Amino acid sequence: MKPAPSENRDPADVAAAWVMRQDRGLSPAEQDEFLQWLAADPCNGEAMARHRRAWENFDRLAGLHASVPAIPDPDLLAPRTRARQRTWRRLAWWAVPLAAAAAIMLVLANRSGPVAAASASASAAGAQLAPIEERTLEDGSTIRLNRGATLHVAFTPDERRVRLERGEADFAVAKDSTRAFVVESGDVKIRAVGTAFNVRLTEQAIEVIVTEGIVAVARGDASDTGVLSALSAGERAFVPRAATGAPVVGQLSKEELDRRLAWQPRLLGFADESLSTIVNEFNRHNPVVLRVADPALRELRLTVRFRSDNVSGFLRLLAADFDVRSEPDAGGEIVLRAAR
Repeated sequence: MKPAPSENRDPADVAAAWVMRQDRGLSPAEQDEFLQWLAADPCNGEAMARHRRAWENFDRLAGLHASVPAIPDPDLLAPRTRARQRTWRRLAWWAVPLAAAAAIMLVLANRSGPVAAASASASAAGAQLAPIEERTLEDGSTIRLNRGATLHVAFTPDERRVRLERGEADFAVAKDSTRAFVVESGDVKIRAVGTAFNVRLTEQAIEVIVTEGIVAVARGDASDTGVLSALSAGERAFVPRAATGAPVVGQLSKEELDRRLAWQPRLLGFADESLSTIVNEFNRHNPVVLRVADPALRELRLTVRFRSDNVSGFLRLLAADFDVRSEPDAGGEIVLRAAR
């Protein structure tokens, strides 16, 4: 259900439609459209807060899981003070599934003040702040490219072949028993039919981690001779790029598997958590390190939901709704301070 263009519509009507669309989940394009609508007029944010509050009240009264993780609220039906209105406005903003950082930068292009400062901090971090790229191939397979990764796709009637030329990528392969799916990286070939696995190419080695199904890992020429191993879910192959290096194959613990795949984006949700806890989780998933400089700011309590790779959106909302300034330091970290 897509609302008609909102230029001539009552903000309350548009807000009501957006609340329903958020509940079933927004596509990236819808997320971009929603953020641009919010930025166009302060009245839009106020209307959104009112409708989101009503939605949350009904959810909690019915005992349902809300779109924002609910916390106990003894004053749920009490008259709203100005302070409580401000709190709910903040929660409504943070409840929005965030769009890709590049789209957010378009919204910020002509802004100044704290929001522009957050944008400048994100720009200084460069590609490390960019969201993870996701592609869907013609056969329905999907690829997630870690920041800086490049690859080349070559499909034929007989085979689906992808060459990872740099960096790291995660593959979820659509089943097709008539065409194998082959990933080449260096002189290593990973062959699958319908499965999921992660490949990382470095100067020293090619690492393959399987998360679903079975893949065959081989080293050799186009004849695909030299099979090294058949890996199943939870197993890892570490293949040195030097021809004389011995491959290492082993099982990963759940903790180690989570650590090695932490770069992959996921939806994170927090209910009444401190800013320091949320920042630590962000740092687990991104190469850029956020640091909270003000001790009092570390205890700022937030109820939020966002994609783990959307660092720019996180900084923007901290600046716009919580008066938190972000700036890069000489060591490459992004420092968060309360605006004076």
